[in-house]
Amino acid sequence: MLVDLHLHTFASDGTWGPEELVAAALKANVGMVAVTDHDNIDNVAPTQKLAKEAGLKFIPGVEICATKGEAQFHILGYGIDLSNKHLWDLIHYNELIFLKQDEYGIKLLEDAGWPVSLKEFERYVYNRRRGGFPALNYLIDLGLCRDVDDFFSRIFRKTVPWEYPIFTSVSNVIDVIHEAGGIAICAHAASGFHGPGVHDNLNILADEKLDGFECYHSGHSAEGTEILLEHCHKHGLYISAGSDCHGDFVKTRHIGVPKVDESQIYLPKF
Repeated sequence: MLVDLHLHTFASDGTWGPEELVAAALKANVGMVAVTDHDNIDNVAPTQKLAKEAGLKFIPGVEICATKGEAQFHILGYGIDLSNKHLWDLIHYNELIFLKQDEYGIKLLEDAGWPVSLKEFERYVYNRRRGGFPALNYLIDLGLCRDVDDFFSRIFRKTVPWEYPIFTSVSNVIDVIHEAGGIAICAHAASGFHGPGVHDNLNILADEKLDGFECYHSGHSAEGTEILLEHCHKHGLYISAGSDCHGDFVKTRHIGVPKVDESQIYLPKF
């Protein structure tokens, strides 16, 4: 059975709804999936219902942003209780941080002379099925940005000092996931998305009570995957896999890629 345990919907920054995600999984012959939206669980239960009806194995999940030192990490929570109050409090706290950071970035651009308005942005509404985040879509609608790649390569930290926000600690995120009955998996630790590199990331996270790592990911090299697999085997940690597909928002990521079957992961709880 092919697995993909890192998938996004329009509840965060993807373009798919539950119906599209399940249909895409069936088309790609993926038999086991998890919805892991950024700091949001709104589409988990609806997708779980449809996945069960379609005969798919489903793991309820979330991807929570965390900070340790100067490094940013994404922690996947699998098997979470969707009604846990502390989990809801944490993801709502992170959502507020994202909103304030968007407003801060638009204000930086306004002060730098860009034809944007913070007051206008505070009233801005867009179709969540476009994917991405409010500030990105606002800049696209004004013709000031082409897409997410243009945003990160030309604007974010390039034009103005628009930095990643500081979130709650990695240890707190892990504790909340555990309290919600889930397991805590570090996402894409061997990719270039966050952190200084796989070896440094492993050192930074050495004292954290993580249950495992996402060893297979669309942004990992073969070498990075092997390093994470060796680390998990050595320490008896869980092994996960995911495409990090955002529907049509990130054109280079596709559901079921990398192609990983159930025998290659280690998630005995599920």
